[in-house]
Amino acid sequence: MTNQTNSEPDKLLFLTCFIAIVTTAFGFILRAIVLPDWGVDFNLTQTQLGEISGVGLWPFAISIVLFSLVVDKIGYKTSLGFAFICHVASVILTVSADGYSTLYLATFIGAIGNGIVEAVANPVVATMFSKEKTKWLNMLHAGWPGGLVLGGIMALLMGADVKWEYKIALTLIPTLVYGIMMLRRKFPINERVQAGVSYKEMLQEVGAVGALVIVSIVVFQLGEVFAWALWLNVAIIMLITLLFGLYTRSFGQPLFVILLVIMIPLAVTELGTDSWITDLMTPAMSQIGLQAGWVLVYTSAIMFVLRLFAGPIIHKVSPLGLLAICSLVAAVGLFFLSQSVGIMILVAATIYGFGKAFFWPTMLGVVAERFPKGGALTLNIIGGLGMIAAGVIGAGIIGFVQDSSIEKGIREYDMAQNTELSQKYITDEKTSVFGDYRALDQQKLSNASEAEIETITEVQHQSKKEALQYIVIFPLLMFVSYLALIFYFKRKGGYVAVALTEHDDN
Repeated sequence: MTNQTNSEPDKLLFLTCFIAIVTTAFGFILRAIVLPDWGVDFNLTQTQLGEISGVGLWPFAISIVLFSLVVDKIGYKTSLGFAFICHVASVILTVSADGYSTLYLATFIGAIGNGIVEAVANPVVATMFSKEKTKWLNMLHAGWPGGLVLGGIMALLMGADVKWEYKIALTLIPTLVYGIMMLRRKFPINERVQAGVSYKEMLQEVGAVGALVIVSIVVFQLGEVFAWALWLNVAIIMLITLLFGLYTRSFGQPLFVILLVIMIPLAVTELGTDSWITDLMTPAMSQIGLQAGWVLVYTSAIMFVLRLFAGPIIHKVSPLGLLAICSLVAAVGLFFLSQSVGIMILVAATIYGFGKAFFWPTMLGVVAERFPKGGALTLNIIGGLGMIAAGVIGAGIIGFVQDSSIEKGIREYDMAQNTELSQKYITDEKTSVFGDYRALDQQKLSNASEAEIETITEVQHQSKKEALQYIVIFPLLMFVSYLALIFYFKRKGGYVAVALTEHDDN
């Protein structure tokens, strides 16, 4: 079989994949910008808004894993065409939404499309640029912050008075572009298939333990959505893991399982925070006369530039060394964001932007370089796990922390001032994956007096900053993990990419 990885890469195909990634970012940034509008228009709690943010992420894991299992069979072009349909349908449903349920469904469909985009784009680019995977995956994923910047600027320049429906419709611009571009492109055969590595051998790279990790998170999230009993969740997880283990007769590559676990705090640090950053920074940014969305646009612009020029940096610093440095910088940036006021917010945002710049694509690069036999599956499982971790843990827990902190702050104010604000403006007990909570009732709050609104707003401001402080622990965990891996590879002679040659049956 001719090895297509040695032929000249199709730069227009790369650009098609790049714009498809841009489309996923448009949906993310535009949803983040209009999230406060949805809260007011549809009387949603912070936790409900967090759940909508979350469903923009966790279905990604389902689609990216499922399509990674079959994408080599049904074809990359067919898969990308299905993603196009999902993106168009998501926009139409969102702009015609009448409440929480419709918004949730529309965001779910968009997330499925996003997962398919990455299930296609990651292995296609890794195959086309098999000798420089980390460099080109960083360049591919420059499309994510690039889309955040472009979509964010377009929406913010429309102004706060323009209806949110028009802002969401902007997603159709890159969607139509990649949909048209892909029609005349010829997609390559994955390097795993070219090398003659069997489907079963690909699954063996993940193994029973790897399957246990990804299946557990997916099933527990589905169990939360469909209200499955705990015993049913456990039974499904054990059955799938057992069948997978019996078929593959492999526990999986230990390093791959470790990388799966590290991907959880990485995703929470980057995407979980980005889901909420506009809302979290609204109080502080309004004090200096700027829309909070500019924080996300600004940090994304930093990521875009750094990822485009990742090549020289990666040549000087190993991928694991780069990830360790970025983890520490991100922790510092998040801490300063939680403490900063005035113009210092932009300084803290700069530090955070530098920190998170290389996280996602460099982790994909490490997996692609170390586990080429895993083909599309290992490469996309790591991304899928990251998205579901950001959706389930990151976006949800920040909303939960805010609601809980607001309730606590208002109750403490009531005790100190002998008032009854909590009885008037706090909802009945609600349930989430993180436990029971009470939240502000936005509808009742709209009828509050000016003095009451001012008091409650001040409590809200403080709770939003407290939420960011909780996130700092995640990049610190990553830093320790990457240091451990660096020492591990140093003992083995250093980190090197695994070259996938013609398959040897011996």
